[in-house]
Amino acid sequence: MLSNYYSKKKKVILSALGLNFLICNIRNLNKWFLMSLPALKCWVPVLSNLRQTNHLSLFKITIFFLIQVTPIPELFLTAVKLSHDNTGARYLHLAREDKNNLFSVQFRTTPMDSTGVPHILEHTVLCGSQKYPCRDPFFKMLNRSLSTFMNAFTASDYTLYPFSTQNPKDFQNLLSVYLDAAFFPCLRELDFWQEGWRLEHEDPADPQTPLIFKGIVFNEMKGAFTDNERIFSQHLQNRLLPDHTYSVISGGDPLCIPDLTWEQLKQFHATHYHPSNARFFTYGNFQLEKHLKQIDEETLSKFQKIEPSTIVPAQKPWDKPREYQITCGPDSLATDSSKQTTVSVSFLLPGITNTFEAFTLNLLSSLLIGGPNSPFYKALIESGLGTGFSPDVGYNGYTREAYFSVGLQGIAEKDIQTVRNIIDRTIDEVIEKGFEDDRIEALLHKTEIQMKHQSTSFGLTLTSYIASCWNHDGDPVELLKLGNQMAQFRQHLKESPVFLQEKIKQYFKNNQHKLTLSMKPDDKYYEKQTQMETEKLQQKVNSLSRKDKERIYEKGLELRTQQSKTQDASCLPALKVSDIERTIPFTELDVTLAAGEIPVQYCAQPTNGMVYFRAFSSLNTLPEELKLYVPLFCSVLTKLGCGILNYREQAQQIELKTGGMTVSPHVLPDDSHLDTYEQGVLFSSLCLDRNLPDMMHLWSEIFNNPCFEEEEHFKVLVKMSAQELSNGIPDSGHLYAAIRASRTLTPAGDLQETFNGMDQVRLMKRIAEMTDIKPVLRKLPRIKKHLLNCDNMRCSVNATPQQMSETEKVVERFIKNLGRSKKERKTVRPHVIEKPAYNGSSGSTYVNGSQIIRKLITDPTFKPCQMKTHFLLPFPVNYVGECVRTVAYTDPDHASLKILARLMTAKFLHTEIREKGGAYGGGAKLSRDGVFTFYSYRDPNSIETLHSFGKAVDWAKSGKFTQQDIDEAKLSVFSAVDAPVAPSDKGMDHFLYGLSDEMKQAHREQLFAVSHDKLTDVSNKYLGIGKCTHGLAVLGPENAKIAKDPSWIIR
Repeated sequence: MLSNYYSKKKKVILSALGLNFLICNIRNLNKWFLMSLPALKCWVPVLSNLRQTNHLSLFKITIFFLIQVTPIPELFLTAVKLSHDNTGARYLHLAREDKNNLFSVQFRTTPMDSTGVPHILEHTVLCGSQKYPCRDPFFKMLNRSLSTFMNAFTASDYTLYPFSTQNPKDFQNLLSVYLDAAFFPCLRELDFWQEGWRLEHEDPADPQTPLIFKGIVFNEMKGAFTDNERIFSQHLQNRLLPDHTYSVISGGDPLCIPDLTWEQLKQFHATHYHPSNARFFTYGNFQLEKHLKQIDEETLSKFQKIEPSTIVPAQKPWDKPREYQITCGPDSLATDSSKQTTVSVSFLLPGITNTFEAFTLNLLSSLLIGGPNSPFYKALIESGLGTGFSPDVGYNGYTREAYFSVGLQGIAEKDIQTVRNIIDRTIDEVIEKGFEDDRIEALLHKTEIQMKHQSTSFGLTLTSYIASCWNHDGDPVELLKLGNQMAQFRQHLKESPVFLQEKIKQYFKNNQHKLTLSMKPDDKYYEKQTQMETEKLQQKVNSLSRKDKERIYEKGLELRTQQSKTQDASCLPALKVSDIERTIPFTELDVTLAAGEIPVQYCAQPTNGMVYFRAFSSLNTLPEELKLYVPLFCSVLTKLGCGILNYREQAQQIELKTGGMTVSPHVLPDDSHLDTYEQGVLFSSLCLDRNLPDMMHLWSEIFNNPCFEEEEHFKVLVKMSAQELSNGIPDSGHLYAAIRASRTLTPAGDLQETFNGMDQVRLMKRIAEMTDIKPVLRKLPRIKKHLLNCDNMRCSVNATPQQMSETEKVVERFIKNLGRSKKERKTVRPHVIEKPAYNGSSGSTYVNGSQIIRKLITDPTFKPCQMKTHFLLPFPVNYVGECVRTVAYTDPDHASLKILARLMTAKFLHTEIREKGGAYGGGAKLSRDGVFTFYSYRDPNSIETLHSFGKAVDWAKSGKFTQQDIDEAKLSVFSAVDAPVAPSDKGMDHFLYGLSDEMKQAHREQLFAVSHDKLTDVSNKYLGIGKCTHGLAVLGPENAKIAKDPSWIIR
């Protein structure tokens, strides 16, 4: 619902959750989050007793049939598999000592056209149900719960509804709402109109204005297909698996969505949303008995078993390869306008329910494409023909049969055949030579790390990971036995050294089900799309009778009236503010001075035998003209070689000895002054405790002896980085708009734009276009002199208490080996403030030892000013941002503004921007740096949305909200404030921002104290026109009103 169409398939979502290593290619550090085991000590023996019986008599419930109980020690959990007697509904519970409990229900949804019926249904079921008939209970529950996650997702062949929370009462409330929404939705016609599509007058109140297409999913999918990678991925699946449901677009093609009728939507629900077609999943440390009882009483007891006809048949294999060519829109940010073609070669693989074969092919995929030592990286990326791998590269295990794809984007059309030849030749070479043992070990080492590394969203990770396999009747428990699969993999390699080559021969060399797909830009692509949409609209309008038109006008008014009406949500369950913990748990920290001068923060945590190291180095002495190049410096620093290692050897060592080494620029706000900030670079890495000396040796070499001579490889990295930034704009346009809008509001704003904004995207485009890249490469050693030393550095380590003593020695040795400047470098900015982070001697009883001194930049002469920027991009939708300068974190008004942002989002902006305006998303938020941001995402409007932001301020100033509204906003804010923190991240607020737990507790008390008067006061004080400085930015198509307004800068 918030990011609900699995457009680039699950890869995007699962990589964010940390499941790249089994779902797609191993390229980056991926996060598996495993907690420790205590509760399972009681679970395992209790559940093992259940094996003696056939039913869950222990739970006093006889309606669920117990299938199996399986301890999975490598993931510190016990799996309980059940089925429901009356309906055949499947149920999997993963018992684990994790307080962040999760529920999900998934349905196999197999559309046979591209009207987007499963996607629109996913939206519409959440708009009201029998027990909870108020409009939009899903969004209302965001403000009535302490959920750590709420969403819904539409994949190619299933729909998933997950939520998570740490509060047992909240779990029951959300479970009740989700069950009623999925199984007993109202599916009102007006909700279908709002969420899916409708014909409506441009101005619903004026029947003389033209009829146009509107609808949230309609606009969402128009936005989705502005992304050329998405277009390519969608066509790849449609063409490679053409026989059944994968030949259509489950999210909906904007040109087909208007063919869907309300009746068809209701029919699809009736045939697909039944317990017999459902898979229920729970995870965590709450009692299974209570879950089963509630699910049966509220839902399953009201159904009888049916035989759902949703099975996806096997794709018939081809007897010869196929080729297709498609078109897309031109990329205005492409590094070379003559090189915008994409080509890939894809192979159909076996079904995903064979878990060991899927595991093997996944690892094989990573060996083929992962990192600079992989055969396809060497052959394709380093050929210089393109800017990066084609979309959907690697193993894709989301469809009934998996597939593997490899190719290049950013090539010249004339090079298509050359790329195909390289792919064929590389396959032959791998069959002949195989893989080095070290590369296989590095991959298995990475898997071991991912099983130990802990995160706060492990339940969500697991439900996403098992969804596709379980959807096609595979065994989700077998899928989770990673230890077994690794052991089996090693055994096969031992028995047959050519095991992997045989797989390549079988599935790639001798596979006739092979698709070559190419995509080239068409300058008139968007023009043609608009023309087809206009024709579709005309066809719809021409078929209307006068009575039809009158009904459309009346329905439009009815919908607008309903959207504007104050909703009674009293039917919905809710937590109270009194359910929120009044105090936070405090984290014990120790700060010591290594080598007599460098502060190191130690935080003892249950990290599962992992060590997490970070270092922060100041940019205060770096000349201003080099600042633009800091993000590039960070992205290539660990990829060009160091010491005696060339870049390939370095990549190998990083994979063998660490879970990843990353470097990133940071602009850190001060907690008490808007015009003060810290600028620097954060170095982060993690490893198994046995590998700590090796990891720190790698950092020593990177700091002391980085290599900046690999010009050819540097070119490759620059092109890939520029392509990734350009590709990311359709998904992150609202973030770019907000960064630009805040640029002139604080001294840090300009640096944020330099590091993370459209300026950086355009800079990387220019560098990638350079024929001679040496001048840029020569800047890197200059940056190194200012950054890679311990003059202005602090470090942090999170590890288990048992590891601390040895860890201190290794970190001390690393710091002693670091270089120091021969002469003291002066800061570039004259105004530097030394500010200690709080410790035992300065107000924090939980921080022991020395102080961390942060050197902050301030600009007493800074004057904020308004800037309005329109970035012209060839998209049919807009991304809008308006930012306001307010107050810093410790000011009591900051807490009021944080609550106000949530209140405005839930009670005003959601209705205006999403429901009435048709944007995919919109709202308000307050950042830690004191910038208050209004935003919209995939929005058909721009100027109208800016007017809505203004109306939201007027609404807030008028105080037209109740105490119940305020309490709901507080619940929503606290659900974010109290989100679980992984052991690896404990103490980071103190390390990076200088925030003690006492300061966070004081802020917490300010949040509790926010009142109606305080909210209207801050609305008047900061948000009104002329009160504080505003900045505006829009990314999107040409706009006549903006073009005529000289106050806007057009870029």
